[in-house]
Amino acid sequence: MSELWIVDSFADAPFSGNPAAVCMLPGPRSDSWYQALGAEMQQAATAFIGRQDGEWSLRWFTATTELQLCGHGTLAAAHFLWESGRLPRTTDARFHSRSGVLTAASDGDWIVLDFPKTASTEAAEPEGLAEAIGCTPLWIGRSKFDVLVRVATAERVRSLSPDLARLASIDARGVIVTAEGDTPGVDFVSRFFAPRTGIPEDPVTGSAHCALAPYWADQLNRPTLTGYQASARGGMVRVEVKGERVLLAGRARTVVRGELLDN
Repeated sequence: MSELWIVDSFADAPFSGNPAAVCMLPGPRSDSWYQALGAEMQQAATAFIGRQDGEWSLRWFTATTELQLCGHGTLAAAHFLWESGRLPRTTDARFHSRSGVLTAASDGDWIVLDFPKTASTEAAEPEGLAEAIGCTPLWIGRSKFDVLVRVATAERVRSLSPDLARLASIDARGVIVTAEGDTPGVDFVSRFFAPRTGIPEDPVTGSAHCALAPYWADQLNRPTLTGYQASARGGMVRVEVKGERVLLAGRARTVVRGELLDN
């Protein structure tokens, strides 16, 4: 039987955070089949768990493309393995992925992901960026995947209504917009727009925090921080910069458990 779940990642309650479909198949399928199921699910990511030399493999697809790194999909996959009884909670989940080996550890009701750091370097403003987001950036950088934009206030981040067609013309996976936090317990806020990869706005983006964490760690002179992604669903992400790695922590909630019939 092929199981197909929907899990809300970086979520304190059902119907918050970022939903991901998780598919556990008895064997590999073609890339076109994975992409077709990703399009069928219409989630920000569909995570496919397989076996590779006795260990777990993991791939992620949006409705239109394969992702090279996906935090909420990895968190959902680890949650699936523990909740389905395929791994004891005392055993870390270890996945082979297109971004190397990724691990997840259970810490009470939190899941801690060990991801590669993708620090940003200062960059020129892409043509049309300010017009697309509707405000003037204070700082612009580029990470391995995305454009990182700092704006003046957290309220400016929360109130953004960007021109998604213009953002889709920017040569990057997505655009992260961020500012220092303005509420107790939140060090920074962010939003993530990726219309170029079929995601107008991602609710909570673990991989974006691999760039946000080193940026704000430098700005605030602390390696351990708490971020809030201020989408409509919203979600908290605890981060810790450790050398060339970033620890990302969040909670997960199962909202659907089902069986895939076309396999």
